[in-house]
Amino acid sequence: MVYLLLFYEFFKTGLFAIGGGLATLPFLYEIADKYTWFDEAMLSDMIAISESTPGPIGVNMATYAGYNAGAYVGGVPGGILGAFVATVGLITPSVIVILIVAQFLKRFKESRLVQDVFYTLRPAVTGLIACACFTTMSGSLFFPEAFGSFQQFSDVFNVFSLPAILLFAVLLFGILKFKKVHPVVFIAIAAVVGIVLQF
Repeated sequence: MVYLLLFYEFFKTGLFAIGGGLATLPFLYEIADKYTWFDEAMLSDMIAISESTPGPIGVNMATYAGYNAGAYVGGVPGGILGAFVATVGLITPSVIVILIVAQFLKRFKESRLVQDVFYTLRPAVTGLIACACFTTMSGSLFFPEAFGSFQQFSDVFNVFSLPAILLFAVLLFGILKFKKVHPVVFIAIAAVVGIVLQF
């Protein structure tokens, strides 16, 4: 039953998350609210791991989430089956859509209607990605659970996050101004800083 739910939820995510991996985040937050497979704190870890590993972020996140969900089911070592089901669920809509589009692309690629549909989708994609960024940043910069009963500013605001982000941005732009550095270097530095400062 869990595997059918996994497939359904990630199939739905893959079907409607137009715009790439970050557009899947609102759907993943919804899954975190509905099921006990993972919570919002784990989702932040998923984002960090998915951004720093090779491959599309959406697929990486589906695999990670499915692995966690599968680990809740008895008799499945490590949730490998859950990871497989979630990943297949996420990519299946894309495969179907690509196969259909490939059949009609030559005929309709110059169609004004098709161009208008894609143009209309842009604001929705922008909104999904903006929502994902806001949710991720608020989880890093604030302690939302403390909003109801905080005594002082530091109870709600993560006082280490903003200075660390600003310092990292200054270093990033400073280094890039004088020397071209591969992005993997910055990902590795960010991972080390996150582990050391326990972000």
